[in-house]
Amino acid sequence: MQVTETLNEGLKRGYSITITAAELETKVNEKLEEARPEVEMKGFRKGKVPMPLLKKQFGQRILGEAMQEAVDGAMSEHFETSGDRPALQPEVVMVDGETWKEGDDVNVTMSYEALPEIPEVDLAKIELERLVAKADDASVEEALANLAETAQDFKDRKKGSKAKDGDQVTMDFLGKVDGEAFDGGAGEDYPLVLGSNSFIPGFEDQLVGVKAEEVKDVTVTFPEPYQAEHLAGKEAVFTCTIKAVKEPVAAEVNDELATKFGAEDLNALKEQIKERLEAEYVGAARAVMKRGLLDQLDDIVSFDLPPSLVTAEADQIAHQLWHEENPEVEGHDHDKVEPTDEHNSLAERRVRLGLLLAELGQKAEVQVTDAEMTQAMMNQARQYPGQEREFFEFVQQNQQMQQQMRAPIFEDKVVDYIVELAKVTDKEISKDDLQKAVEALEDE
Repeated sequence: MQVTETLNEGLKRGYSITITAAELETKVNEKLEEARPEVEMKGFRKGKVPMPLLKKQFGQRILGEAMQEAVDGAMSEHFETSGDRPALQPEVVMVDGETWKEGDDVNVTMSYEALPEIPEVDLAKIELERLVAKADDASVEEALANLAETAQDFKDRKKGSKAKDGDQVTMDFLGKVDGEAFDGGAGEDYPLVLGSNSFIPGFEDQLVGVKAEEVKDVTVTFPEPYQAEHLAGKEAVFTCTIKAVKEPVAAEVNDELATKFGAEDLNALKEQIKERLEAEYVGAARAVMKRGLLDQLDDIVSFDLPPSLVTAEADQIAHQLWHEENPEVEGHDHDKVEPTDEHNSLAERRVRLGLLLAELGQKAEVQVTDAEMTQAMMNQARQYPGQEREFFEFVQQNQQMQQQMRAPIFEDKVVDYIVELAKVTDKEISKDDLQKAVEALEDE
C-alpha cells in the first residue's frame, strides 16, 4: 500500500492511496479462510468447501468489503502517524471507479481540512469580573405580588354583567355534530376561563359578552389533525347554559397563599422567593461573565480556521436568522440564504472559540456524565407534555441529537474550569444594573 501527499496548503490536505491487486487478493483470501469453517455448501462437509468455489460464491461481496477495509485502514494509519485531525469527514474518491476491474490496483484520492494547532493559553492571567446582586425587600414583594396574580381567585360579577376576556364562566354544555350528540361533548358546572385556549379554537371567543342565565349556541370546527379522528374537520354546535360570570381577583398575600405554594407560612414563602431570585441573579451574572471571558479569549488567541467549518457555521447562522425574521415560513423549502460579512465574522468567532474550548476541555479531561445528559433530556422533554417517552427514545436513537444536547453542557463545564483558574473579582451591583448588563448582551 502506498500513500502519497498531493496537497499541503494551509490546512488543506490531499493524498493518493494505492492498494495493489496482490494486497487486495491477499486480504480477500484471508477473509475467505476466516469464514471458511462456518460455510456449508451442497456436496461438501461444513468447513470443507474448496477455495475456488468460495471465491466464485462470495468473492465479489468479500472483494468489496476488503477494498473498504483496506481504505479505512490506510486512512486510520495515516491519521495516527501524521497526527492530523480532520475538521470534517474526509472526501474519498475511487479513481477510475467505473472502469475498474478485478485484478487492477485500487487508486483512491483522499482530501480534507486538518484541524489547526491550538496555541497554549495561560488561564491564570485571565481577569474576570463577577457581578453580585442581592434580592432586596422590594424585589421580594414585587415577586410575591406577581405570584398572587398567578394564584388568582374569581368572584361573581354584578348581576347582568357581560363576560370579558380573562373572566371565568361556569356553564353546562352539550355539543352536537350533524344534530347528534357525541361522546365527550357534554359537561356540567364546567369552569372555563375565557382566553385560556383550553377549548377548540374559536369557542371561547364566542362566549365573550355572555351573561349569567343566558343560553348561547357556539359553532366551531374541529381541527383537521384532531385526537378524535371521527370529529376531525367536522363542524359542531355547542349549546351553552351560562350559570355564572366571575371576574379574576388576585389572591390575598397571607399564610393561606403561602400554603398553596408549599410553604409553611408567609415568611417561609418570602425566604423561598428570595432564594429563587438570587439564584436567577447568579445565573444572569454568570452569563455576563461568560461573555466577558469569551471576548477575552477571542482577543488573545489567534490561529488558522478550517474554511469548511466557517462556511457551514455562517450558513447556519444566516439560515437561523432568516427564519427568525420570517416566522411564517416553517419548512426549509426556500431559496438559499446567502451569509453576509457580519454572519461570516460571527461564524469565525464561534468556530475559533469552539475549537479552543474543545482543546482546553480535552486537555483538562472534562467529561459530560450520563447523569448530566439524563437531566438535560428531562428538561427538554418537558417541552413535549404527554410525549416524554417518545422524546427519550428519539434522543437515544439519534447520535446527532445527543451531540447537540451534550455540546452546551460540555462548553459550560469548560467555562467553569477556566473560571476556577482565572483571577475573579466580585462586584456588588443592584438588580436593575444587572438587568441592564443582561440586556446589553441580548442587544449585541
